[in-house]
Formats: sequence, C-alpha cells, structure tokens
Amino acid sequence: MTTFAREARATLVLAVPITIGQVSQLLMGITDSVMIGRTGTVPLAASAFGAGVFNVFFIIGIGLLVPVAVFVSRARGGGRHDDAGEYLRHGVLTALAAGGIECAVLLLLSRHLAWFGQPPEVMAAINPFFVLIGLSIVPALAYLALRQFAESMGRPWMPTCIILGGVVLNALLDWILIYGHWGAPRLGLTGAGLATLVSRVASSAGIYGWLRLDPAMRAAWPRRWLAPISGRMVREMMHVGVPASGALLFEGGAFGAATVMMGWLGAVPLAAHQVALTCAAFTFVTSLGLAMALGMRMSAAVGAAEHARLRPIWVSAAVIGAAMNILMAVVFICWGRQIAGCFIPDQRVVASATVLLVIAGIFQIFDGGQVINSSALRGLSDARVPALITFVAYWVLALPVGYLLGMHGGYGAAGIWTGLAIGLAIAATLLGLRFVRLTRPGSPFAA
Repeated sequence: MTTFAREARATLVLAVPITIGQVSQLLMGITDSVMIGRTGTVPLAASAFGAGVFNVFFIIGIGLLVPVAVFVSRARGGGRHDDAGEYLRHGVLTALAAGGIECAVLLLLSRHLAWFGQPPEVMAAINPFFVLIGLSIVPALAYLALRQFAESMGRPWMPTCIILGGVVLNALLDWILIYGHWGAPRLGLTGAGLATLVSRVASSAGIYGWLRLDPAMRAAWPRRWLAPISGRMVREMMHVGVPASGALLFEGGAFGAATVMMGWLGAVPLAAHQVALTCAAFTFVTSLGLAMALGMRMSAAVGAAEHARLRPIWVSAAVIGAAMNILMAVVFICWGRQIAGCFIPDQRVVASATVLLVIAGIFQIFDGGQVINSSALRGLSDARVPALITFVAYWVLALPVGYLLGMHGGYGAAGIWTGLAIGLAIAATLLGLRFVRLTRPGSPFAA
C-alpha cells in the first residue's frame, strides 16, 4: 500500500463517523426547514433569517473551541493524557462562558431585529423562534467541546450515535409541536425552535454522561473541573481559537450578510436562499467531517514529531474531498428542481432555488477545498494568516461583488451567490498555497 493510500484510509476511518455526526447535526436544520416549509413561505423565510443570524454567533463559538481538537490530538499523539483532560476542561469552560455571553446578546438582539430591514411579514413571525434557538447555543457549544474531545481521543462513534438520537428526537418534537399532534398545541415556527432547544440539551447531557462513565476515557478525564485555570493553556488555546473564530466568522458572517441581502429582495428569494443553502450545507458538512479528521491527524503527527506525514495526509484528504464534491455538484445541477420541490410547494421559490443550486454545485467544490486547507493549517497551529485570507476573500471581494451583481446588476439572488462562489475559490487557492509554503523544505514543518 502506498503512503498516500495508507494515509487516505486512516483519515477515512476517522472521518466517516465524524461526517455522519456532522450530517446528523445538519439534519436537525433540514428537518426544521422541510416541516416549516409545509406551513408556508413566510415561516420558512423567517426561519432562514433567524438561523442566519444565530449561525454568525454559533460560528464564533465553534472557532473558540477549535483548540480542543488541536491540542487534545497533539497531547494524545505525544502520550500526555493528563494534558488532554486539561484541554477538555478548559474547552468546556470556554464553551459555557462564550455560550452564556452569546445567549445574552442574542436575547437582547431579539428585541431589535427590525434593524436588519427584513420584510414586515417575516418580522411578525420570527419571535419566539429566535429566542428559543438563542437559548440553545449554550448546550450546542458544550456538546461540541465534548464531542471534539471524544473524537480526538479516537472514540468518534458514540458521539455520532448520540447526535443521531438528537435528530430523531428533534424530528419527533417537530412533528408534534409544529403541527399540533398528540394533543399538543399547534405552535408552527415556535414549535421548531422549542424542538431544537430540547434536542440540543438532551444531546449535550447524553455525551457528558457517556464520557464520564466510559472506562476508556478515565485516564484523560479531568481530575478537578473547578481547579484553577492554567494561564499557559488559555494563552495556547486563544492563540489558535481567536483567529480561527475570526476566520470562521468572516466566512459565516459573509453568508449571514448574504441572507440579509436576500431579505431585501423579498420573502421568495429569502426562502429560496434557505432551501439552496440547506442543500449546500448538507454537502459542505461531508467536507467538514473530512477536514476535522484531517486536522486531528495533522495535530497528532505534529505532537509525535512525524513531519514527513503532513503532506501525504493533506494531499490524500484533498483528493477525497474533491471527488465527493464533484459528484454532489452533478447531483445539484441535474436534479436541482426535484430537490427544491421536496422543501416547499411554492413554485416561485422552487424556480429560484433551482438556479441557486446550480451555482451551489460549482461553489461547493471550492468550499470543500477551503475548509480542508483551513483545517490542515489549524493542525499546524497556523491561524492568523488564514484569518486574514478569509477576510479579504469574503469581505473585500465576495460580498461587494455579490452586492453589485445582485442589488444593482439585475441578477438578484443568483448575483449574490456568484459573489460568494468567487470568494470561496480565492480562499481555497490561497489557503492551499499557504500550507504548501509552511511544509516546504527548510520550513519548521518540513519532513
């Protein structure tokens, strides 16, 4: 077996359960979109706007928790289980602190959503859905910290089973609360928000309970959760987490800004954006699962001082990611109308979403490339330059181009998405070049 084939196999072994877990988590949003879409275009548009704003804050938390996977993997690669547990403890504390602050901001923002200039009918429908998903950010981030620890310690399947249980619970609660089955009140969009909150609390409680009782985790489980905080570990984690959060925020914020611009075009484009974005996200998380596995294996290789493996690990993951995304691009381009029709019966929304899915089929190839390259760089603890690259790609280039094409060029929703595609292509290219530079002969990470 060649070096690249061996590394590809090892990455896939870790990536498959992580990807299933990512897809399962996304299925909560897809389930919400499908069930909400059956109640009308306005509720679907309201959920799109609310989720778009929420995701900007959630992405900040995701970035701050990236160091859990990086440093737990590195500690495990070096055989330091006590350090792995301490990084988990600091990660969970970060999740609770960041989640609490973000929850408070979201609750405050729920009273001022009119600032975003969305259609009046959307604003009339959005609360208390927005409040409920805002409350869910704390358990969602706590689950993320615990899941990354389990995956980095080589135990990815149980978190996948737990989140699958959360998806089933969310779907059942959606069916009961949105439509008023089993004697429950018909809550519509509010029911979807309540289902999301309950399922996220259950998932975070489930994974904590499993980790606490699993004998295989005992060696790395924190001895004292309320022990003094280590300044060294906080500095190490923030050195990676803050710029990683910035990089993710620049990308996620760009999609959030695109959602706001869609709202300026009306409820139909906004609903079409939600349909296409949900589909694109489904394929993106397959690349994200692969990228997360790649980053963990990069960190473990660095911890074990096996720098000769870095490029083969990266190249094998990049080839797998490109193959998957090209296949899904064909699906979106050929069967976009049929896919969009599964979400909502409104043919105006279906027609607009079909066009966006063609563009999504193209840009997801670059989106997969940029997330794989970003994760490879984070595995090397390189985060500041990637953050700058993403800022330029999305906010200096993608959004202005999308605004000009969509709002002034007459291309509408398609113009906004074209701008996003340009930004993703530039980010993927520059991040890949950055990794090549850091692993070339004579560099700190050279073989």
